[in-house]
Amino acid sequence: MTIGKIAELSEISRDTLRYYEEERLLAPTKKSAAGYRLYSNDVLPRIRFIKHAQECGFSLREIRELLALKVKNAACCRDVRTVAVQKMLALETKIRTFQTMSAVLNELIRICNDTSKPLDACPILAALENTMTKPRKNRTG
Repeated sequence: MTIGKIAELSEISRDTLRYYEEERLLAPTKKSAAGYRLYSNDVLPRIRFIKHAQECGFSLREIRELLALKVKNAACCRDVRTVAVQKMLALETKIRTFQTMSAVLNELIRICNDTSKPLDACPILAALENTMTKPRKNRTG
């Protein structure tokens, strides 16, 4: 199948498929005499795997690692589980960070209740400026 047919069947752009090739996630099985990329039928399940893994938050680097584990004879489910647990922990850390950021923004929005103030009296800008200029505490000791 050509890259155009794969793009149509997988509902992914040709550029994305080329990018996946650059990232070593996909490889055409051969090229035609005219230089067209030709793929085997097993590329569609691989693309579905990549898309599902992305939906779970895996980066392309992590997906490449998972794909490598799939074909590694010495790999087992524990190896895949380890990658998944690491991803889950990283996502949970990001969630906590975003929740903290959201709470800070909510507080800044709450204290900015007089929207008619001039910019030099804006509590949001003042809070951001003050946060940036506060000296960091020495964490030794």
